Amino acid sequence: MPQFAPLWTDIFLYCLVLAVAAYALRARRSAHLRSAWARVGHSPAAMCAAIVLGLFVLVGLLDSVHYRPRLPPQAGAASPVYAPESRSALDALLAAAGIGAHERTYSAPLALRQFTKENEWVGGQVRRDYPRLRHAGRKLHSDADHRADILRRVAMGVAAGAACALALALALAWGHRRRGAGWREAWASWWQPGRNALPWRAMWLMAAILCLLVCVVVALGMDYHVLGTDRSGNDVLLRSLKSVRTALVIGTLTTITMLPPALVFGISAGYFKGWIDDLIQYVYTTLTSIPGVLLVAACVLMMQVYIDNNPGLFQTVAMRADLRLFMLCLILGLTGWAGLCRLVRAETLKLRELEYVQAARAFGLSHWRIMRRHLLPNLMHIVLISMVLEFSGLVLYEAVLSYLGIGVDPSMPSFGTMIDASRLEMSRDPMIWWNLASAFVFLLALVLSANLFADAVQEAFDPRMRSYRPRLPRLARRGRQAAQAGAGERP
Repeated sequence: MPQFAPLWTDIFLYCLVLAVAAYALRARRSAHLRSAWARVGHSPAAMCAAIVLGLFVLVGLLDSVHYRPRLPPQAGAASPVYAPESRSALDALLAAAGIGAHERTYSAPLALRQFTKENEWVGGQVRRDYPRLRHAGRKLHSDADHRADILRRVAMGVAAGAACALALALALAWGHRRRGAGWREAWASWWQPGRNALPWRAMWLMAAILCLLVCVVVALGMDYHVLGTDRSGNDVLLRSLKSVRTALVIGTLTTITMLPPALVFGISAGYFKGWIDDLIQYVYTTLTSIPGVLLVAACVLMMQVYIDNNPGLFQTVAMRADLRLFMLCLILGLTGWAGLCRLVRAETLKLRELEYVQAARAFGLSHWRIMRRHLLPNLMHIVLISMVLEFSGLVLYEAVLSYLGIGVDPSMPSFGTMIDASRLEMSRDPMIWWNLASAFVFLLALVLSANLFADAVQEAFDPRMRSYRPRLPRLARRGRQAAQAGAGERP
């Protein structure tokens, strides 16, 4: 039985999943939120982007289940002994599929031999040649069968992906048939656009493409390095998949960290005005006047000195790297809240002059209750839009920081460390391009899907892009109804 070894960021990700589930339940009970998210669901681009984001989130959650494998029992050991390094459920799943085997050094994608030459002892003589990879093409009788084997595996992957897509289509048809329609009507109900609230056809096409892609990659990865290997012989596909978790943690934890100071200071500045507004403006103006990279670099270096001076606090290397990632997210969040604070302050200045806030003041409600019950609910559309828009920017910012050497720990896979490692690889002859290309493709897919989903969220929740009426508190609604009734009784 393995020993579970959760990290700080693991706990955060699963708490975030629970928070999202709780918000989904609340949105289901709220007519306003339900109608807004229904508008998001009407967008084919947003729903296709949500499917891609869901795949990335699934990879990140699987990589967040860490455990220490139990070692074979040793003679004289009274208690079970566990491995010093932790693994994740994603590692175990990929290892079971034969993906992620380790080589000696560089190898090109789908190659049989090493990228660089080495000295080999053959027939009593030293010969310099490209060595055969240990975990690529193990079932081939000769190198001449390489091309045919790749085509065969691609065909197997395409067949498996088509079977998965067909099974998904049958499941959609069966779900519509349960409503009382026949098979012909069930097929037409989800395939024809405009007949459903959700764009099922676009969603199925995106899911089918992902099924084909995943099945082809798995079929090839069982006996080849699909994206090659890096300088240390690590599989680039494995490092790219494990970098997804780092990007998700950076994007979500940093965004959530900047929410409390941005909301507290922004609402206070806009509601109270006067010297409180001047003081808060002075604070975030001073903060934004400092170059962000220099401020983050100073905080990260101080944190690294503390980690280096206290090595006994960490049982494994993963715990040490995870603490640096966790603290980096806190630093980015606590130094980057000024932009959201400005937006919240400006919106609060407008909302405090509306009639329902004036009515709440006239009835003698406290400032805390007015801000909590009447201002904060009508500011959540700005918060939600900013959170989704900030996510993609922070993912790219992590890549820049890791490229400069002040990002995550070098032992932790991330897109920034992959880009940093490719600086010298791109200047080689012949050029080693697959490390940078893999980070580029994964970053492009993650950031593009996040931006497409953010555009739909902004269009659904932003009152400037649609007809919108603020959510009136119960007290203000009663006051307005009474005023209208009194006006109707006068001659």
